Amino acid sequence: MNSISLQSGCLTCNTVIPNLFIDQYMPSANGSYVKVYLYLLRCITNHSETQISISSIADRLDDTEKDIVRALFYWEKVNLLTLVRDSGDTIISIKINDIYNANTDFNHPMEEVSTAVTMSVSTNDKTNSEESIEAADAYDFKPVKEFFEKPTYSEAQIKQLTNHDDVKWLLNIIEIYLDRLIKPMDLQLILYLYESLGFSTELIMYLYEYCVSKNKKNPSYIEAVALSWAEDGIDTVEKAEAATALYNSNYNAVNKAFGLNRAPGQIEKQFINKWLNKFGFTIDIIVEACNRTILMTQKPDFKYADKILENWFKKGVKELSQIAGLDEEHTKNAALKANSAKPVAVNKNNTNNRFNAFPQRSYTEEDYSSMEQKLLHKQG
Repeated sequence: MNSISLQSGCLTCNTVIPNLFIDQYMPSANGSYVKVYLYLLRCITNHSETQISISSIADRLDDTEKDIVRALFYWEKVNLLTLVRDSGDTIISIKINDIYNANTDFNHPMEEVSTAVTMSVSTNDKTNSEESIEAADAYDFKPVKEFFEKPTYSEAQIKQLTNHDDVKWLLNIIEIYLDRLIKPMDLQLILYLYESLGFSTELIMYLYEYCVSKNKKNPSYIEAVALSWAEDGIDTVEKAEAATALYNSNYNAVNKAFGLNRAPGQIEKQFINKWLNKFGFTIDIIVEACNRTILMTQKPDFKYADKILENWFKKGVKELSQIAGLDEEHTKNAALKANSAKPVAVNKNNTNNRFNAFPQRSYTEEDYSSMEQKLLHKQG
């Protein structure tokens, strides 16, 4: 009897999650960290997703890039991941370790973690780290100076904290902002902001108002903005308003210079944050680069503007007035190159023929008149 070949026409559609992860790791991990780990498991079982990045994970999970980096460092800390870095501390690959050989000590709390957000991730080839210059969303471009450990509040603690009149009022307001009932994850975050970070109810209310105005209701995003405010010492509504106004004004200035009638995209935000924070340029210098880009390319080309600003950064530009000096120097250098490239003029009088062997004579008007009179006498 002939053998029968059995084939499958579908891809693997299941992601296997070890019970040990659910029993031991998941209860003590932040919810956003769990999402990142599960997504990595999903990617490793789908051969069409063999290359990922910090940015792509953040987009897929609707988190900030800082959240993704924190999650990766958390899972590395508990030995579920191995992160391979290059000499510049950029992550170039992620290895998912065997969970049953992770040797995690659950009796010891996670220690403090410090890292920068300027990273890119790839399971195969290294991606360009300049394309992933820090996080793209509000206040998400600064290095993480401190890891704010987030506690998990028990039912007794929740009951005690929510008995305060100001907290009850705050919860009602936030439900209006979110346009839904508060979920357990929302409640944990609000109590964390109020009790651990020491945010006032007014500041928490403004935080939610600001994030919702950007159409961001995800608790992870709201937490990332709050942590950035805490790192910057923003502890009042007035300070938060000033910081958000500056943030928005910088983006609006670039939009205006480029003639954009929309909010910058994620990669575009990364360029702007790079110019502001890595290069340290003031917004007037950035706008000047944008204006020159439009004149040269006739379109809002962020990469072209980046080359201009990178050149100015290498030349040590700190103020707008210094650019005029660079322009003048460039004009002089261009003129020198043009002059040196001109062909040498050939003197036609120096051509080698038998007539040029004799000295050449210059004639005056009197000479021409005298020769004319002699010629007339000969003809007569």
